Amino acid sequence: MKRGLFLLLMAVFCSVLTATAQTSNLWLNCPEKPIASATLYCNIPDKSQDAGTKTVIVNEFAALAQQLKVAKSPKDKNINYEVLIDNTVDVGAEGFSVESNDKGGYTIKAKTAAGALYGTYSLMRAYKIGKPMQKWTDMPRFQVRILNHWDNPDGSVERGYAGRSIWFDGGKINFRSDIETYARANASVGINGTVIDNVNADPKVLDKEILSGVKTIADRLRPYNIKVYLAVNFSSPAALGGLKTSDPLDNDVIDWWKKKVDEIYTLIPNFGGFLVKANSEGLPGPMDFGRTHADGANMLAKALKPHGGIVMWRAFVYNPQGGDRAKQAYEEFMPLDGKFDDNVIIQIKNGPVDFQPREPFSPLFGAMKKTQTMAELQITQEYLGYSDHLCYLATMWKEFMDYPTFHGNQSVVQTTLNQKLTAFSAVANTGTMKNWCGYVMAQANWYAFGRLAWNPWISARQIAKEWVMQTITKDEKAVNTICDIMMESREAVTNYMTPLGLHHLMGWSDHWGPEPWTSIPGAREDWLPRYYHKADKYGLGFNRSSKNGGSNAVEQYQEPLRSMYDDPRLCPKEMVLWFHHLPWNYCFNDGKTLWQSLNDHYNGGVQQVVNFQKTWQSLKGSVPESIFKEVEGKLEVQLDEAQWWRDGCMQYFQTFSNMPLLFAPKYTLEQCKAKLRTKSYVERQKD
Repeated sequence: MKRGLFLLLMAVFCSVLTATAQTSNLWLNCPEKPIASATLYCNIPDKSQDAGTKTVIVNEFAALAQQLKVAKSPKDKNINYEVLIDNTVDVGAEGFSVESNDKGGYTIKAKTAAGALYGTYSLMRAYKIGKPMQKWTDMPRFQVRILNHWDNPDGSVERGYAGRSIWFDGGKINFRSDIETYARANASVGINGTVIDNVNADPKVLDKEILSGVKTIADRLRPYNIKVYLAVNFSSPAALGGLKTSDPLDNDVIDWWKKKVDEIYTLIPNFGGFLVKANSEGLPGPMDFGRTHADGANMLAKALKPHGGIVMWRAFVYNPQGGDRAKQAYEEFMPLDGKFDDNVIIQIKNGPVDFQPREPFSPLFGAMKKTQTMAELQITQEYLGYSDHLCYLATMWKEFMDYPTFHGNQSVVQTTLNQKLTAFSAVANTGTMKNWCGYVMAQANWYAFGRLAWNPWISARQIAKEWVMQTITKDEKAVNTICDIMMESREAVTNYMTPLGLHHLMGWSDHWGPEPWTSIPGAREDWLPRYYHKADKYGLGFNRSSKNGGSNAVEQYQEPLRSMYDDPRLCPKEMVLWFHHLPWNYCFNDGKTLWQSLNDHYNGGVQQVVNFQKTWQSLKGSVPESIFKEVEGKLEVQLDEAQWWRDGCMQYFQTFSNMPLLFAPKYTLEQCKAKLRTKSYVERQKD
């Protein structure tokens, strides 16, 4: 009896360990070792500055091989795997070549240890998803491939849905023991930089004690070719240094920043540079002193340049008194085109407003012809159901990246590649939860960002397939089924949240549930959701056209986009309410009215989630039980919240349209409003 109980407890314990491994190790879990026996030779010297990277490479081969021997000499006759630094290969600073050899293994060649590391991970991925090819060569398209963590020194994470900060706790650096897993995950997809603190930066991140901790983090990440960057508060000279001003043209301020940068590089020789959010949402910046964004960015750039550091200056400038929010970044930055130093790059959100489920691309891409620009995406699902909704974002990002700008013959992503300095960034979704992202399916977005930062031409489905095969299952039918769900998921979320170009209908404070009705005494209209949807008895949508008193945001786009967006008959239906305020009975080219189309999309999104549930149930037994149960439970939450979104938005809009709903709601409008007053998502996580 006791033995039976012991075996039962051991089985439970092992299942818990398996579930943890499947999630905490992300896509790096390798339960089956595809290489029977390997003798590895790596010519990186053991006592060189790259010795740590060599250790990582050896450990990755150990994860692949049932038996691994590390040869000390290239003359060892048993060598069948080689990782070689070879200056003759034409693969760039971080690229590599991989080729099968006549001993049944592979030879990886690269110019640098970083390239050798990426070649190792490429071979590892190839083995895990199928038989590797005979030969391939690869290199990153962007030089800087970077995560932005919105972590605060107190340990909280702004827009974080997977626990607390992996970097900070109680005002100090958190020396997390498993940070190497984070580093491995990033290196495996080519991410080479991390900003560890919030863009709404606290001046104390430049305090000596915190910088000492940042040095330790940088030392641990360095073997994985990951540089550390910091977001800085522009008022730091006054707030931290005790100066009377933070004016970027003041000599004392210039000197303070120079000394602070020198201090940082003494601690961290490979420090990457600064990320800056300035003069936006109340944060300080150069315009507080009558200066320009260029004045502020260039002052910091000059302090960093002797060390090889860069400034990523955000174009997210949101002043609620500045008119149409969608126009503000263009209006502030276009007059400064060509005035930024060559180690400054302007970081632009993918859309002109704020990471909405669907936006047109920011018109700054391609327009700033004399200034280096980079895209900022959001991995964390701030406006897309947090870590409760299955929403694969690579489809959104590909839609954005591949869109033609009509600035020459360039897509959005191409406008950022033909520069001296190239970069690609995203706001991270990691936290202290065991599975890092709050949901196993949310891990796919972290993986997808890295793969697209390395090569923006990979298809979203190929990336999804890679991730599923490394994380969940290799069963071909199950892989294709899961990929089908993933590829449809973002459109489903857009349908039940903000279809047809609607935007910012989310809760005003936490961006969680539907709140198109919000009215806050004393708050400016342009801070509230109803500013964006403009629902009234006549119709719905934000008029950004050149007609009928519109904001004329269409003017910021090149022809033929300008004319297309300016005409509701030509504007893509999925974005029409972004650019136009249309009557409730407006008839689209497909013969449906606006009201009918809203019903179809909102209810259709709910039905898509119902179909996801049915499809997922068909996978029982084909995927690990722990993952099956996790996704099953999350889809139940997603369905309920999709119904909440549908019912709240449509019944609220009905108070203006006075037209009948074409579906049976689950919740009344009052119940939808009451649901917002329940515990917030973060509070529910704590439970």
